[in-house]
Formats: sequence, C-alpha cells, structure tokens
Amino acid sequence: MIFSEQTYRFMYAALQEAEKAIEDNEVPVGAVVVKDNKIIGRGYNQVVRLRDATAHAEMIALTAASNYIGEWRLEGASIFVTLEPCTMCTGALLAARVSELYFASYDTKFGACGSLYNLAEDGRTNHTIKVYSGVYADESKKMLQKFFNDIRRRTN
Repeated sequence: MIFSEQTYRFMYAALQEAEKAIEDNEVPVGAVVVKDNKIIGRGYNQVVRLRDATAHAEMIALTAASNYIGEWRLEGASIFVTLEPCTMCTGALLAARVSELYFASYDTKFGACGSLYNLAEDGRTNHTIKVYSGVYADESKKMLQKFFNDIRRRTN
C-alpha cells in the first residue's frame, strides 16, 4: 500500500521516538498522536526507566495528547506507532476514541490489531479504530532486531 507523504512523515517522527527508547536501553517503540495534521503527543517505551509495566509508547503519547488538548477523548486523532499495539494499548486507544491507527511492524507475540487479535476493528465494542499497517515496517523491524541481538550479545 502506498501512503501519503504526511503518513510517512508522522511515522518517521514515531521512529525518532523509538530511537530515544534505545538511548534509555528500552525496547525501541515510539508513538505520536496527530490531530488536524499536527503532532499533539509523543511517547516512547519507558517501562524500565519508570519501573512501570504500563509505560508503553502509546500510553505515554495518549497522555501527552490528552494533556495538550485538555480532554481525554481524542476523537478525530490518529496515532502512529512503530510496533503493533498490545491488548493494553489497544484498549486505551479504544477508550480514548482514537480514530485511526498506523503501525509499522506486526507484533506476532503480543499484537492486538491484526496479529493475535484485532480488537481495534472488532465491531462488538462501542468504538472501532481504522487500522493501517506497514508504514516503514522494514526500518522498525531492523531497529527491534538490532536491539534484541545486542542484548543477546551482552548477556552471552
């Protein structure tokens, strides 16, 4: 699928957030929330840094976006994430009423937007999210593989 130039620009911003996670020795996942073609929230994984299992990139970006607009409902907003969201993050995206989700790489172990589950587009909930995948998928996958290969090398 060919995406718009803006879509690539916003996913590139999410990849930059993922690079911040690497600097903190965190799993390199980044996210940005966009509304009216403007980034209103940014986040990257900070589970280790904050000692908080819920400190995923999406959760931090949602909080930043909600604080920015002064509202927990993010209707009309899109989120760009470098890795398919897990069940926790997908639940938060649904609760926040995010309209669109763009993610780079599938997460075959924890993904809840097409891999293991598709909670985002499940019509049984009171809200659904339009999901798009594959934007900068190779770049995201390489970043994740390098991170985990580096960890394996250090522990051996």
